[in-house]
Amino acid sequence: MKLKGAEIIIEALKKEDVEVVFGYPGSAVIPIFHYIFDAPFKFILPRHEQGAVHAADGYARASGKPGVVIATSGPGATNLVTGIATANMDSIPLVIITGQVARAMIGNDAFQEVDVSGVTRPISKHNYLVQNISDLAKTIKEAFHIATTGRPGPVVVDIPVDITNESYEFDYPETVNLRGYKPTYSGHPNQIKKACDIIAKSKRPVVYAGGGVVLANAAAELAEFAKKTNIPITTTLLGIGAFPETEKLSLKMLGMYGTYYANQAIDKADLIIAVGARFDDRVTGKIDSFSSLSKVIHIDIDPSSVSKNIEAEIPIVGNCKNILGEINKIVKAPEISEWLNKLMDLKEKYPFTYKDSDTLIKPQFVVESIYRLTKGDAIICTEVGQNQLWAAQFYEFTKPRTFITSGGFGTMGYGFPAAIGAQLARPDKRVIDIAGDGSIQMNIQELIVASEHKLPVIIAILNNGFLGMVRQWQQMFWEKRYSHTDIGFAPDFVKLADAYHAVGIKITEKKEVEPAITKALSITDRPIILDFHVAREENVFPFVPAGKTVDDTIMGEEE
Repeated sequence: MKLKGAEIIIEALKKEDVEVVFGYPGSAVIPIFHYIFDAPFKFILPRHEQGAVHAADGYARASGKPGVVIATSGPGATNLVTGIATANMDSIPLVIITGQVARAMIGNDAFQEVDVSGVTRPISKHNYLVQNISDLAKTIKEAFHIATTGRPGPVVVDIPVDITNESYEFDYPETVNLRGYKPTYSGHPNQIKKACDIIAKSKRPVVYAGGGVVLANAAAELAEFAKKTNIPITTTLLGIGAFPETEKLSLKMLGMYGTYYANQAIDKADLIIAVGARFDDRVTGKIDSFSSLSKVIHIDIDPSSVSKNIEAEIPIVGNCKNILGEINKIVKAPEISEWLNKLMDLKEKYPFTYKDSDTLIKPQFVVESIYRLTKGDAIICTEVGQNQLWAAQFYEFTKPRTFITSGGFGTMGYGFPAAIGAQLARPDKRVIDIAGDGSIQMNIQELIVASEHKLPVIIAILNNGFLGMVRQWQQMFWEKRYSHTDIGFAPDFVKLADAYHAVGIKITEKKEVEPAITKALSITDRPIILDFHVAREENVFPFVPAGKTVDDTIMGEEE
């Protein structure tokens, strides 16, 4: 049976069992939207294309399924760029379909024409410009395959509008076979044996777990490894939830704003077992001084990430779920009681902490209150900056896919639309976006989407009247010259919530914090803004300055 190109796209999405699509119409995708009208999946119309791609990203992180986005040509496509780059840096599977001008007009500076392939090539895992309708179904199949296999990532499919109006026989491939793209899933047995041998002989080992553990659904295998070996585990920002932070062996997050004891463990280790992590600069600091006493086992599905920043003595390329499973069969526990006792002493001595106040609302207190009142059973999304780090530090995560944040790209405006996507993916969970008053204004227009679909997303704004993280750096390193970071002239978030058919609550006293959170949790049919007016110049500690080492850690204001 012959179908129009637009129908082929819809049928392909049905074949991929797509349940939710995010997108925005325009002239180059009108044929596709004509058939979306009757499509069986749920379609979410954001109020900005950037909102669509961040929502799809949040959906993917919370569900483990690929997020799907459809947008028109020109500005519709370029409005997706920040979200594509965000997903690419954090290895999130997305399939993004963009409209393009008709083939005969490509290169003529036609209305709303842009070279989508050229624009997105550096920030996507792969992209396509479909030039023949006979390739359309196969291309979409390949896009889903590439996005979800190997190291996941966003794949862009740019489709000229005349192709969506042509007719062709629909034949969707069952399998994909791409020359040059054969991800490795099983680690080399000899490398696995070498890794187990060196683990058994180690005296000061530590596991450094990244977002790859979450993406590979390898949390159970990581927990089994910890049980078998008694080796402590620290996670990256994106690895949070891969190992329960309530466990004794958890060293929580490492890096620039990580725990003092995790950074000390990495610095003094004789063996780092890196699993699904890439040794980015926020973890390593000054590379030539990073963990100079240690050997490195590096497990990652992306061979280009192994030994890219830090040389690995034992590289193991493959899926970390499979590799940990194989390691667990033969690994023997090392004798590390002295090492563990030292780390547990550091853990007890240097917890995440802050100076509480009887009068001021401290942002850390807000996050702790959210943790207590949700009993740790919520999906926490964040914007970027101080709000993100306080959420990572003071909410204890015990399960994967419950901490959703922009890690590698650090995208302000990410958290709220991502929370919408996460709530659609997990209607059984309460989703809370911990936000700053700067970041939340970047995609606040999506509030109407949450209201329209009766999504009870809670936006907890840590409102300090500053672009807080930049202000912190200006305070510490730039003579306290707060150049254009004071944004105290701000909207009335309660009135704004009312305008968007949401609930708004302003909190200015400490005694109001827990009642406000309790009230928000009782509302289940619309979004809620909690506007917490917190201490204005509170800073995030501990803090390893950029390009420095753990020996340069700043523990608090007194330093």
